[in-house]
Amino acid sequence: MVSGAPPAVVIAAPSSGSGKTTVTTGLIGALARSGHRVAPFKVGPDYIDPGYHGLAAGRPGRNLDPVLVGEDLIGPLYRSGSAGCDIAVVEGVMGLFDGRITEEHMPAVAPGSTAQVAALLGAPVILVVDAAGHSQSLAAILHGFVSFDPGIDIRGVILNRVGSPRHEFVLRQACARAGLDVFGAVPRNASMAVPSRHLGLIPAAERGPEALAAIDAMTELIGGSVDLPAIVAAADIGAGRSGPVWTPALEVGADHDEYSGPPPVVAVAAGAAFTFGYAEHTELLTAAGAEVVPFDPLGDLLPADCGAVVIGGGFPEEHAAALAANRRLLTQLRAAAGAGIPIHAECAGLLYLAQSLDDHTMAGILPLRATFGKTLTLGYRDAVALTDSILFDAGMRMRGHEFHRTTVTALDGSTPSAWGWRREGMAQTEGWTAGRVHASYLHTHPAAHPEGVARFVRAARKVVDRVSSR
Repeated sequence: MVSGAPPAVVIAAPSSGSGKTTVTTGLIGALARSGHRVAPFKVGPDYIDPGYHGLAAGRPGRNLDPVLVGEDLIGPLYRSGSAGCDIAVVEGVMGLFDGRITEEHMPAVAPGSTAQVAALLGAPVILVVDAAGHSQSLAAILHGFVSFDPGIDIRGVILNRVGSPRHEFVLRQACARAGLDVFGAVPRNASMAVPSRHLGLIPAAERGPEALAAIDAMTELIGGSVDLPAIVAAADIGAGRSGPVWTPALEVGADHDEYSGPPPVVAVAAGAAFTFGYAEHTELLTAAGAEVVPFDPLGDLLPADCGAVVIGGGFPEEHAAALAANRRLLTQLRAAAGAGIPIHAECAGLLYLAQSLDDHTMAGILPLRATFGKTLTLGYRDAVALTDSILFDAGMRMRGHEFHRTTVTALDGSTPSAWGWRREGMAQTEGWTAGRVHASYLHTHPAAHPEGVARFVRAARKVVDRVSSR
């Protein structure tokens, strides 16, 4: 399938902490409020920012990560996620040129960087600059960003946290000297800070009405501080304008069309404790023939006729006592694993399947004890599957991402490892496979391995067939 795509602007910054998420979320909300159909995107593997983007836009926030899915999928995923929209807003990651750190020399364009995604799409960049502490010397900083890579179209600047009208006057002069337009000046607003904790912002799904109120406030602030018509006029798309569209049904194949049984129910963990997931995962599961049913482990039970379970990432350490209190669900999960029902668990899901999490009883499916700590484990991994599983054949290579402050201790060594990789020259193993359970800290993007999703649904079908044949 080949299609065109709407224009886009990429919201980047010289460094982390400049206010990209506030500006991006407010911009998405302001554009939507003015009548635009906005497609929201986030560069990189981050799950949290797209949650805010999605609420502001009224449609799912999506990720564009060339490290996880490969450069060739960025355009197709963009065209798929922006279908039916008239403009897209793409929030960058870290600083404009920051990306994956390799052990080799610094590449011309860092893999996974905002600059790389902007170049792949052919979209203009607007820099969000934290103006606090800046004056005339801002011109030199902006000049450096503009001249560093002439292939990146830096179209202008949004000044953030401006202290006064005189401060804004000086900063506008500095931007003019660097040859950049100013699309807006956002005043300092201490009340606009979005609450955060050990892994970044608190997910919007955990904050409920507070998240909606915060997004309304961001929309008011940014909508009243930036030149929306000028931003819309600046939006463009070059390389990403036309080409193949990522289509879930084509990705998973059509073997399920020949299946005559009822669609297998795939229960997907949701709610405050399990907020991490890519929109494409549900779309692939559905395209592969599954009936996707969300459930909240904080209070729900598994849906009737459950044929498989997906437990993604999130913050179970913040809800450990409540998760432990839902004993009926924990019993159901143990029984499901024992009966051969496929279970796919990532990061938070791994912790939930352990014997305990910070001394709270979990599902006890894997012989692990999980604890929360101060050490952050973060980074991309080039992994190889060490064992055959419900998702992968042994030897399959996959890129994933780790992001957690918990550790797990194996209580015995009988469970095979899921992954192996090299880190700083040392071989490491990670994750566990047991029967039809695949659990790991490693987050992967399902668009990079649709055959694994199709395989998972086929395993769920076998459960349905086995039950119906009794």
